Amino acid sequence: MVTVMATAMVMATAMVTKINQMGIFNLFKKRYSLEQSGVLDGFVDRHSHILFGVDDGIKSSEDSLSVLSYIESLGVKELWCTPHIMEDVPNTTQALKARFDELSNLYKGKISLHLAAEYMIDTLFEERLQKRDLLTMEDDMLLMETSTITPPYDLKASLKAAMSAGYRPVFAHPERCRFLDVKDCEEIVSMGVRLQLNIASLTGFYGESTKVKAEALLKKGLYFVAGSDCHRERVLREQYSRAILDKEVINKLKSIAQV
Repeated sequence: MVTVMATAMVMATAMVTKINQMGIFNLFKKRYSLEQSGVLDGFVDRHSHILFGVDDGIKSSEDSLSVLSYIESLGVKELWCTPHIMEDVPNTTQALKARFDELSNLYKGKISLHLAAEYMIDTLFEERLQKRDLLTMEDDMLLMETSTITPPYDLKASLKAAMSAGYRPVFAHPERCRFLDVKDCEEIVSMGVRLQLNIASLTGFYGESTKVKAEALLKKGLYFVAGSDCHRERVLREQYSRAILDKEVINKLKSIAQV
């Protein structure tokens, strides 16, 4: 009996400690999904792979239209198609413009569609940069990415080169890059680089460590814009239906999701 009581007391003490560490009120906060949060009503999606048949994203025009129908029902206002351009996926500007025109002619909905691209920092990017053959968002915002596992040879040099050429680098989903911590991101922002958040990172879809980093960057106000990084409708629906966001995160997310 004594042993059972002692064990129960130890467990109770551990539970109290855990509650104190988490903050007791956090246990009772209401959680919302992205679908429920209102974030997507007026959302300007700055990163997507719904332009069909050009990369590892959506494969058919029918699937592109299905995604657009779904996100239109959620209130999405604008969407940037940002297909990959990298050594392994050497899309040309001309070909992407032609495919984008196809999608624009097929889509009869209310979302404003735009074309840019997501550039991997590699030798092909250097070649396109020298030729100024780049697809950008407004104000020459240039979406750039790296491997999420290993950094390029000289990340800062590549970002500076883009800025020296007159572009405004937007670094894609830094929260997913294992080699970057919050301090690294602060240094990148101090250079004049803007950060783009994958909104699903806040739902834990990419793992707990990515979620924690995304929340920290969001709370510090380091993100400038947001995107879905949509590759598949099924996955997008799963991401958007996860009820995990509290009001504080939602309010901060709205400030970057609708610009």
